[in-house]
Amino acid sequence: MNKLANSDSNLTNQGVVDWLLEEDQPSVRYYTLVDLLGRKENDPEVREAYSKIPRRGWAKDILELQKPGGYWEPNEPASPTEENVLRRPANFLRWLNFLLRPGYVTTNWRALVLSDLGLTSKDRRIGKIADLFFKYKLGLGSPINIYNEEVCIVGNTARLLTRFGYVEDFRVRKLYDRLLEDQKEDGGWNCFPSDKGTLDSWEALAAYAVLPKEKRTKSIDRSIERGVEFYLQRELFDDGEKRYDPWFRFHYPVHYYYDILVGLDFVTKLGYADDRRLRPALKILDDKRRRDGTWRLDKVHPDRGAGTGYDPNLRKVKPFALEEAGKPSKWITLTALRILKRVEDAS
Repeated sequence: MNKLANSDSNLTNQGVVDWLLEEDQPSVRYYTLVDLLGRKENDPEVREAYSKIPRRGWAKDILELQKPGGYWEPNEPASPTEENVLRRPANFLRWLNFLLRPGYVTTNWRALVLSDLGLTSKDRRIGKIADLFFKYKLGLGSPINIYNEEVCIVGNTARLLTRFGYVEDFRVRKLYDRLLEDQKEDGGWNCFPSDKGTLDSWEALAAYAVLPKEKRTKSIDRSIERGVEFYLQRELFDDGEKRYDPWFRFHYPVHYYYDILVGLDFVTKLGYADDRRLRPALKILDDKRRRDGTWRLDKVHPDRGAGTGYDPNLRKVKPFALEEAGKPSKWITLTALRILKRVEDAS
């Protein structure tokens, strides 16, 4: 019997698990079978669910919009020649911007979602995406590459390429080296020039969380310890300033935004599910649970509150969501139950 669905402390979960197991979203079904119910990868139901991820539901919808070159809107700029790249870095920057803008419907953002949904380079369409990243974002001989960018871009790229199956690639390892270099003295990171970390800059720890333990170096293990401690000291939401409301709302996709669900996910995934300092954040998670046992998608990004500290040009942003804001969310509910399962297993 499934402990999660049948324990006295989770009496409402069986109906919720059944809802997550519905076949309309095979990615949710796959992760429910594996992460919540403990099924093995060779289980026939697990294999069937995984095989359907690119053929039904959210991943199928995203992939149907992919252009033959592997990218999403806008139209692909002409590929720069080697001479033009060396003499005119602006041409290369145009390609880099093409992958990122407008948020959140271009290649970078859709690739992050596909990596979350479980797809890898075994699917040729994912291989095309990875080729774009390696050519135009991680080209070591080019005057512009992301190794010198801030942690938000580096961490997101490391996370998606690791999930796509490129953890052994030396260019991906260089991304993790960059995350190590960019960690602040206080253990955090910052996507803006500062000698102090901020809870908003979570992408490094999220990248570490998808890195297999056997691939972590001693330096990365130490970085994880320092980074998680930075979050635990602040209870995942208290940065010593005025309460920032968007952190207390749950979102997906998260892009480069932070909220408590994001923090709980990577902290528990990194092995700290039994830390007592998670209790305030877990209390918030419990309070946000609906009476039917599900959680809502609270908002779709960009969701910014007072005191955000920056003001991106929202005319260049196209919101992107898999589910309807304000309604019960399979992805948010799956994430919340994964977190609670880790906490339960660690107790």
